[in-house]
Amino acid sequence: MPPPVTIQSVTHRGTQLDIVVADITTLEVDAVVNAANTSLLGGGGVDGAIHRAAGPQLLAECRALNGCKTGDAKITGGYRLLARHVIHAVGPVWSSKREEECDRLLASCYRRALTLAAEHALASIAFPAISTGVYAYPADRAARIAVGAVRAELEAANCVQHVVFCCFSRDAARHHEDAFWALGL
Repeated sequence: MPPPVTIQSVTHRGTQLDIVVADITTLEVDAVVNAANTSLLGGGGVDGAIHRAAGPQLLAECRALNGCKTGDAKITGGYRLLARHVIHAVGPVWSSKREEECDRLLASCYRRALTLAAEHALASIAFPAISTGVYAYPADRAARIAVGAVRAELEAANCVQHVVFCCFSRDAARHHEDAFWALGL
């Protein structure tokens, strides 16, 4: 993949918020967020890419964590990644019959990731579009929830100075741009 391309950058309450098109495994941040499943033992998409790039030590550490509930997050080392840590956030599988619950759980993973970043005094964090792959969350809705949850949580996670919304394509980044605009960023 080509080098990261910043699509939009704003400052909100002293924190830089960027929308970037990149391979999340190549970003130099304190933590990358993994769109994990409840087992934390790897999978497809972002989850598989992070596990492959980090190496077998990541899987070994994840085995000791005994999984993670949907809407929650856990932190590990980054191993062979440029990021020092991986925060494994488990988003919900989309269901139009449980929209409100899905929205609540998705927002919770972003909040929990920022809480862990603050607890570990991490200054920079990169998020993928959690749940928008095989979990089929509508990308536009997920972007609004992600940006809204991060924006609301920034005051509590005041050590976080840089948040990256990492998108795999320019088309995917448009949803985050729309969310920035809708939330007045």
